[in-house]
Parts: sequence; C-alpha cells; structure tokens
Amino acid sequence: MSIKSDQWIRKMAEEYKMIEPFEPVQIKKNGTEKLISYGTSSYGYDVRCADEFKIFTNVHSATVDPKNFDPDSFVDTKGDHCIIPPNAFALARTIEYFRIPRKILTICLGKSTYARCGIIVNVTPLEPEWEGHVTLEFSNTTNLPAKIYANEGVAQVIFLESDKECETSYKDRSGKYQGQRGVTLPKT
Repeated sequence: MSIKSDQWIRKMAEEYKMIEPFEPVQIKKNGTEKLISYGTSSYGYDVRCADEFKIFTNVHSATVDPKNFDPDSFVDTKGDHCIIPPNAFALARTIEYFRIPRKILTICLGKSTYARCGIIVNVTPLEPEWEGHVTLEFSNTTNLPAKIYANEGVAQVIFLESDKECETSYKDRSGKYQGQRGVTLPKT
C-alpha cells in the first residue's frame, strides 16, 4: 500500500469525480475571515462539515441500540454552526460526496484544531467502491459546550492505494451505507 499525494488526489478528483465538490488547494481564509482549513493538503483531503446536524438527546430516555436505533434520540438542527452540549455527541455529514476507486481505502482522522479543544471527530474507513456523503461523528469530551462550524474543515481523509484490486468491494457486497446522502443513522 502507498499513501497518495496531492497530485494524485487532484487527478482522481478531476478525472473520476472522486470528490465533489472538489477544492484543488487548501483554503484557510474567506476574504479576511480565518477558516478551519479545507481542501487538498500534501497527502490528503480536508473535508468540510455541512450545515445539518443531529444532536443526541435523552428527552425520551431511550437506550442507544445499534440494532434497534430510535431516531427520536436526536434533535435536528441546521445552521452555520452547531453547539454540542458537554459530554455529548452529534452527527453531521460532509459537504463532499465521495466515489472511492476499487484499489483505494481511505482513513479519516479529525483535525488537530478540534482535537485540541476536546472535540473528537470519528469516521470509519471509506472502503473500495463505497460512495456517498460521509457521516461525521463528533464527541464533545469536555464539560463545556463545544462549537462545530459548518462549511469549514473538520477532518482529513488519507488515501491508501493497494498494488492490486480487492477481491470484493463495498459495492460488490451491496453495503448498507452505499450511496448515502445526508446524515445517515445506524442500520442493521
């Protein structure tokens, strides 16, 4: 396996529409306003958070059960930011829609700007031939409210290329999250 560079990412985004919308350079400002960076970096791509959020709530005293998930466990909100309560959790999605090539596996890691504030961004690997919006999981590990910004960088995707194609891709096995759009809740 090899880690892919910025030139490879640009080529794949342009030729195969691997990332849409795609930003070929790293963006750090909007005019004079500083942003949490997004776009192509040296060996990855910094994704942006969309403006739709699902914040966990215990209003209905539900049990979190991945096999029988209650969608009423969330409060939906939309806006230029999201406030996650202390020691709480929220879901969001990327602005970018991904189409992962058959020889590629991606790993997504949270940006240090958020990690240094006690906000953990978790994303499972994007498997070969998976496509969709990436559902982002945010954990506020602090005892203070935490702010997540929409339309700014939240995590970095690293692309790993194998020397041969996988035997069975995510698409081949009709993965349950294939083609997801919007914030997607757990499925079994």
